[in-house]
Amino acid sequence: MTPQAHRPGSPQRERIDGGWEMCATAPGRFSEPGPLAEIPPDQWLKAPTLGPAADQLRALKLWSLDGPPRRFDADDWWYRVEFERPDLHPAEELWLGFDGLATVADVWLNGQLLMRSTSMFVAHEHSVRHLLKPGTNQLVLRFHSLDALLAAKRPRPRWRAPMVANQQLRWTRTTLLGRTPGWSPPAAVVGPTKDIWWERRSGPRVTLSTLRSTVEPDATGKVAVSCLLQLGADQSLDRMELEVTRDGVVQRSPMQDDANAGYSGAVSITDPALWWPHTHGEPALYQVRVRVFLRGVSEPLVTELGSTGFRTLQLDTSDGRFALRVNGVPVFCRGACWTPLDVVSLRATPEATHDAVAQARDAGMNMLRVGGSMVYEEAAFFDGCDSLGVLVWQEFMFANMDYPEQDGAFMADVHTEVQQQLQAWQGRPSLAVLCGNSEGEQQAAMWGASRELWSPPLFHTTLRERVNEALPDVPYWPSSAHGGAFPHQGNVGTTSYYGVGAYLRAPEDARRCELKFATECLAFANVPDERTVARMPGGHGLRMHHPQWKERSPRDLNAGWDFEDVRDHYLSRLFRVDPVACRTVDHERYLALSRVVTGELMAGAFAEWRRPGSGCGGALVWFLRDLWAGAGWGLVDDTGLPKACFYALRRALQPVAVAITDEGNNGLYAHVINEPAEALTATLEITLHGPADSRVGQTRQVLRLPGRGQQSVALAEGLEGFSDLSYAYRFGQPGVTLVHASLCAADGAVLGEAFHFPTGLPSLVRAEVGLTATLETTRAELLVASTGLAQHVHIALDGYTVSDNDFHLAPGSQRRIALKRNGTQAPKGQVWALNADRPVAILVAP
Repeated sequence: MTPQAHRPGSPQRERIDGGWEMCATAPGRFSEPGPLAEIPPDQWLKAPTLGPAADQLRALKLWSLDGPPRRFDADDWWYRVEFERPDLHPAEELWLGFDGLATVADVWLNGQLLMRSTSMFVAHEHSVRHLLKPGTNQLVLRFHSLDALLAAKRPRPRWRAPMVANQQLRWTRTTLLGRTPGWSPPAAVVGPTKDIWWERRSGPRVTLSTLRSTVEPDATGKVAVSCLLQLGADQSLDRMELEVTRDGVVQRSPMQDDANAGYSGAVSITDPALWWPHTHGEPALYQVRVRVFLRGVSEPLVTELGSTGFRTLQLDTSDGRFALRVNGVPVFCRGACWTPLDVVSLRATPEATHDAVAQARDAGMNMLRVGGSMVYEEAAFFDGCDSLGVLVWQEFMFANMDYPEQDGAFMADVHTEVQQQLQAWQGRPSLAVLCGNSEGEQQAAMWGASRELWSPPLFHTTLRERVNEALPDVPYWPSSAHGGAFPHQGNVGTTSYYGVGAYLRAPEDARRCELKFATECLAFANVPDERTVARMPGGHGLRMHHPQWKERSPRDLNAGWDFEDVRDHYLSRLFRVDPVACRTVDHERYLALSRVVTGELMAGAFAEWRRPGSGCGGALVWFLRDLWAGAGWGLVDDTGLPKACFYALRRALQPVAVAITDEGNNGLYAHVINEPAEALTATLEITLHGPADSRVGQTRQVLRLPGRGQQSVALAEGLEGFSDLSYAYRFGQPGVTLVHASLCAADGAVLGEAFHFPTGLPSLVRAEVGLTATLETTRAELLVASTGLAQHVHIALDGYTVSDNDFHLAPGSQRRIALKRNGTQAPKGQVWALNADRPVAILVAP
């Protein structure tokens, strides 16, 4: 957390985000600002704001992801801006700061070289008052061509990372986004990625050193802070206080002078409200601030240190497990891998970030992973996760490659990067795991490197020691795939699980693999909503085999398949449809089937992993959000519009849920989960349907689950006689074609549903299923009903956002879908069941 001082009349930090000009030049054409005068003025572009080159060209409509690609790493990029020297008091210093420069950058102030930055992950600040001149000052930045830098001869890696086109990227501390052609858009980030600012500094000024919040052995909450204090020449300290507040209750404690180490203090709170992931309780937060009282000054200087929370973390790795306990309670961690909301600028507003985290939270996710192939997120991301109760698996920005940890200059950047990040992550209750890298061990092993190379000291010793020292309450894990006889062994430690997925294993492999924890899994080319398809080049006329569509389909470099082939494999298996034949004669039908098949696989896998008998500690789907419009790995598209698979997971991941698993000759089991602390009394209703949607059986059972409780129920228990619910014995034609489980609260509210098709998902289209839909505008609800089975009901409604979509309706049932207005257009739309031959118009009622 970055401390910000507040006092009457104190000037704020000012961003230098206007007046910039930029220009691309051949690599090495200019090495300093003076000769830039040779460039004609019309070749300098007036940047709308401060940001990477691609972001600025996009804003100027000179480039876009939908147009011809441009290699931004091929050129040197120059930025310049002029600003007026601010009025400074004699005791004031002026500091110039650079929060992120991608990647190798030189900076001049008034023609004098100020610094060189060689890592986009390191922030810099400099005292510059002595370099300023009266009136106008000029700041110039040069971003070196990365292609030119990577052309330098260096030792080869001991293993290759196939997803990276240039293996020498391992020498450079920059993001892989835009430089992995198989899955990220061609928009390499070059230029300023975060704020450039200037700030007046004078006493008093508080600088945070450490902030730790702990739950002591006696269950007392303790916030301990140490900081440095800078006073002006004419200022004298009276006292300092540490203040912790929640819900209007203020607790303070004096801070002591630690001689040359600054000031420290601690506040102890009896019986504190604990921070929980939202699935298990309230994410309680406390505000922390330091109050500085000066002699002769009535009002204190208040430095806000942000919010923190009290929670304990324990990581159980016994017997090959990877299971997280929060406040002593086992937590099944589920969610997805986070991606930047804007892959071009790598930035988003705090509001947009909060909304994206909230979308994941509302989908029942309680963990997000920031992988080592991405970028470090800004404070707004952790603010959102802290306040919304979402755990964070955070990796250092290393992925797959053989990093040169013997190189002194490289490691100097790494040490600074790690120090700054650990400082920023202090006091974050959402931070659950710190991980050294993404798939580093797995890549070495799969490429054939010898076993001793799988565990580099950088990740197994250096980073572990730094984390244990700075954040001793946060578990450290050396690599995202780690444990077992080989790093990606699924039944020991953590792994990237693609058994169901890229390795084309049967859906039953989700159980057979005995998964312990998937740091990434279930990657498919998820077909987006029709509104997303309309935004793609070619729009609705674009076909899946077209190069413009395929350009945005994820693939491994040099592989003879892509992730659409993976999806097609399972489309054939689950729906018994030939994908090639289907898309040849009925492309829209193929799109509709493709949209829902991946959600079926995901929901089925999580049903196995969440059931009471599972030894799985969690699973994170690879990509929450697409990087650009297309059939990407994301559960939602690049704007946040949900796909069918998102809704499938949203229903499967709720804190109170029911799922059905096929136990073969042992029949079907329903698994009821109650993660909140409160006990649950609910009715489990099982309805059996036969051919032509006929009802052939029904049972009801009242379940009483304790808080954090789970229960598995054999569905055959309540039946009068034997029924082959799993169609395992195959005595003649199946008598049951649909098993519908509904978990209902005492007031009749549906807490969860599950559907099982003993003979497989229906793939035939009917002439009529009896589907109707009515928009009740005053209630902001859509009432959807059906007399027959309505399979994967899809809602398309102008002017509204739906809370659920692509769901089944059991015969003779109805659902109310909550709506949120998102436009001013007149409501108009339709619903369409996958097993119906035509859509049904939505009726609008008052």
